[in-house]
Amino acid sequence: MLALATALARLLRVATRRLGRGGTTLPGRVLLRVEPKAIARLGRGLGAGSVLVSATNGKTTTSGMIAGILERAGQPVVHNRAGSNMAWGVATALLDAGRRDGELGLFEVDEAWLPEVAGALEPRAFLLANLFRDQLDRYGELELLADRWAEVVAGHPATLVLNADDPLIADLGRDREGVVYFGVDDDSQALPELQHAADSKHCRRCGAPYVYEAVYLGHLGRYRCPGCGRERPQPQVTARRVRLHGMSGSDVELATPEGEVSLQLPLPGLYNVYNAVAAAATALELGASLEHVRAGLEGAAAAFGRVETIPVDGRDVSILLVKNPAGANEVLRTLTLEDGRLDLWLALNDRIADGRDVSWIWDADFELLAGRVGRVTCSGTRAEEMALRLKYAGIEAQPAVDRDLGRSLDAAVAAGDGPLYALPTYTALIDLRDLLADRGLAERWSG
Repeated sequence: MLALATALARLLRVATRRLGRGGTTLPGRVLLRVEPKAIARLGRGLGAGSVLVSATNGKTTTSGMIAGILERAGQPVVHNRAGSNMAWGVATALLDAGRRDGELGLFEVDEAWLPEVAGALEPRAFLLANLFRDQLDRYGELELLADRWAEVVAGHPATLVLNADDPLIADLGRDREGVVYFGVDDDSQALPELQHAADSKHCRRCGAPYVYEAVYLGHLGRYRCPGCGRERPQPQVTARRVRLHGMSGSDVELATPEGEVSLQLPLPGLYNVYNAVAAAATALELGASLEHVRAGLEGAAAAFGRVETIPVDGRDVSILLVKNPAGANEVLRTLTLEDGRLDLWLALNDRIADGRDVSWIWDADFELLAGRVGRVTCSGTRAEEMALRLKYAGIEAQPAVDRDLGRSLDAAVAAGDGPLYALPTYTALIDLRDLLADRGLAERWSG
C-alpha cells in the first residue's frame, strides 16, 4: 500500500507543480489518506534520523538557516522548505527520503501538530524556540500548548535545543539531561520595560510574577522568580555585542562551546538574531563546525514574506509578515531604525488561518511609528479596523483604505518613490504572493 500511495502522491506532486501550484500540500494529504502511517514508514528511510523545529514565530526562517548550515557541512537534508508545516507538508517532504545515504530529516512543524508528527517520527532532536500568543481561537492559551509540548518531550529521549530566554520553553528542559540552551546576552538591546504584549509573565511553578533583569523581545529575556527561585538557565550558545542596522541586517558576535565567531547577518531585527542563535545551537549539536555555522548564517536568505524585497513597477516592496503582537512589535522596532519617513501598506485579514479575532492589533505597539509615516494604505478584510488602530496610535498620515489587495497595492506603489514596506497578515501574505506570481514577480505560494 505504501508503494502505491507514494507513487500516486509523487505523480500528483509533478502535476500540481506543472500547474504552478507548488505541490507541497495536496500530495501529502492524498498520501496520508491512502496510507495513514506514511510519515512513520517513510521516516525510517532517513539514515541520520530527524529533527523537528517548532515555534510560534520564526520556524520557517530558522529551519532554512539550519538547512543552509548543514548543506555546507555536507549533510544531506530532507526538508519541508516551502514552510508547509502540518502533517501533510511533512509527508510531502518525505517523498524525497531514502534517495541519498545518511539523510537527515529537518522538519518545521506547526505548534499544534508537534505531538502527532513527533509520535510518528521519533526524532533525535527538537528545536523549540518560542511560544507567543497567536490564534487564540485555534490554539487556546499558551499554557495549554506548553503542557502538550511537555508531554511530547517527556515521551521522547531526544536532545532538546531550547530558548533559555523564554520561560515556557526553558521549563521544558529542567531536571533533564541532553539539553542545549541558547539566548541573547547583550543589554544594549534590552527594552526599557516588559512590553504590554508580553505573554509569560508568571512562574508556572508557583504563580509569582517574574522579575526581569533584561527584556529583549516580548517576554524573552533574563528573568527570575522571587517566589521559588526558578531562573533563566545559563545558555551554552549566546548572541553578544549585537548591532542592528535596520532592514540591511545586523552584526552579531556568537559565543559557543566551540569558540566565538563574528557574523554579518543579512536578515534584520533582533527576532532574526534569535533565529540565527537557535539555528547555530542546533547545527553545532548535529555536528556542524563553527565555520559552517558562520558561512550558513551569513548566506541566509529571506523566506517569502519574512523580509523579502521584490521590485514592483520600479519600486522596492519589502514584505514583513505580521501575525501576532510579539512579531509585529519586532517588525515595527526594526522599521524605526530606517532613515526618513516610511511608506506603509498594511493588509489585515481575519480568515481561519489568521485567527478570526484581530484584537491583537491593539496590543501591537504601532505608536512606535508615530511621526515617522509618510503615506499609509490599509487593505484586507479588516482594513477599516487597521486604519482605526493607526489613528489611535497617533499616525498622522491619513490612511487610504481599500479592501482589494491588488488595487490598493498598485495605488500604494504609484504614490511614492523610495521603499514601500508591506505588512500583511498570514492569508494576506499568501494572496499577495499569488498576486505577484500572476505578474511574474514571485513564485506561487506552495504551502
